[in-house]
Amino acid sequence: MIDNHILAPVFIHLFSAVIQLIAWRKTITQRIVSIAGSSLGVLLAIRLLSRVHTDGILTLNAANWEAPFGIVFVADLLSATLVLLTSIAGLAVSFFSSTGLNRQRMLYGYFPIFHFLLMGLNGAFLTGDIFNLYVWFEVIIISSFVLMTLGGRKTQLEGAVKYMAMNILASTFFLTGIGILYGITGSLNMADLSLKIQQVQNQSLVGITACFFILGFGIKSAVFPLYYWLPSSYHTPPSAVAATFGGLLTKVGIYAMIRVFSLIFIPDEFTRNLLMTIAVLTIVIGSFGAVIKTNIRRLFSYLIVCHIGFMVGGIAMFTKVALMGTVFYLFHDIMVKTNMFLIAGLIRQLRGTMDMTKLGGLYAHYPKISLLFALVLFSLVGIPPLSGFWPKIYLFKAAFTLQQFAFVGALILGSLVTLYVIAKLWAEVFWKDSPSDVIVEDKFEPLPLFRKILLVLPICILCSVTLFIGLNAETIVQLVDKISDQLLDSTMYIEAVLGKQN
Repeated sequence: MIDNHILAPVFIHLFSAVIQLIAWRKTITQRIVSIAGSSLGVLLAIRLLSRVHTDGILTLNAANWEAPFGIVFVADLLSATLVLLTSIAGLAVSFFSSTGLNRQRMLYGYFPIFHFLLMGLNGAFLTGDIFNLYVWFEVIIISSFVLMTLGGRKTQLEGAVKYMAMNILASTFFLTGIGILYGITGSLNMADLSLKIQQVQNQSLVGITACFFILGFGIKSAVFPLYYWLPSSYHTPPSAVAATFGGLLTKVGIYAMIRVFSLIFIPDEFTRNLLMTIAVLTIVIGSFGAVIKTNIRRLFSYLIVCHIGFMVGGIAMFTKVALMGTVFYLFHDIMVKTNMFLIAGLIRQLRGTMDMTKLGGLYAHYPKISLLFALVLFSLVGIPPLSGFWPKIYLFKAAFTLQQFAFVGALILGSLVTLYVIAKLWAEVFWKDSPSDVIVEDKFEPLPLFRKILLVLPICILCSVTLFIGLNAETIVQLVDKISDQLLDSTMYIEAVLGKQN
């Protein structure tokens, strides 16, 4: 069904960014516009998901050029849900940024660039054209690079160089794969590619092309062995920026992998084995990296790597149960990882450091806030019945069914390591007595009550969504069940884009 409102979640952030550029020196105006635009973005995303749930897959042909000749935008259950989760995460970060960032960084253009980033994320989820997906990826990369370097500290610039170098390499692989794909099929429309790729006689070339996409999306998702840019860069920018990166950027790579390998390159035995090997090694490396870190954000960065392996393993198995676990975990991970970095930022605001060896006594001084943090930490670990528990059931079930015992072992290792490092974090940061000789990283003052409320509010928003996902697991399971059906049977997607005559 054609719907002209598909791009509303994209345009709202474009308009917000333009207004903020006009109000370049007026930081109060920028904060108000950011929160208002993000709030409206959530409402538009809810409307979009409701329409998709009611009317089925929605499409929009740009400039009225019929597919496959023009750029098409497609909203199915997966993309519409990710747009909603992105909008919620964006709203939380907008609240946090309004008081968690200093005015100097706002004057560098933080808010308009942040909304350009959200625009790029929503565009990537909604596009039905493989080259247009590349364009949105570039919007994301450019915006995220600017946000990472905002303030110009030495550590930020060092992290940004690694981040940009690896993402340029990923874009090169991605663009090369697109070029070969266009050369052998003559199309860039993903629905059209789904049909034409089956008619290519040289399937070896198709397999090589698929490897280019694995490399491109794998680097963006931070999988083994090209993962090191993430823990080297995500701890350097402000916490509001790191929250957006940790919760959303690597998940775009996972989404792109799900979309391309369910629609264009249906995984064969070689692809499945390759992805499974990558998944297992990614979990192991992420686990080992997290164990030895004492900086909270570095620890969280390695947990991102570890848990990316969970989702890649689900894609590798490519059964309905495995995809249900992958999609469910994707939803959970966006909310929890965004919240974890906001929590790290609040700890930094309260105590002036994120070094666990210099922290302690948070529970004694802030018991209510600490209990809120505990809910998020328990969700990350996967304590039943919270959101991290349910997708693992499906991943374990799929792995045992297919006798992927290496992946089972990796899942157990990753889960135990997550439990261990979160327990260590709780003991070091919240439970032990506050060190008397704390040397903070930067000069800071105790937070006024109003600022503290504004910093805690976005954490509460994301925690509420996480609790909803965990405590209403039956509803989420019904959603991911429908999504996995659409991924495994692309007929509905193709008919929505090209028409039933195709």
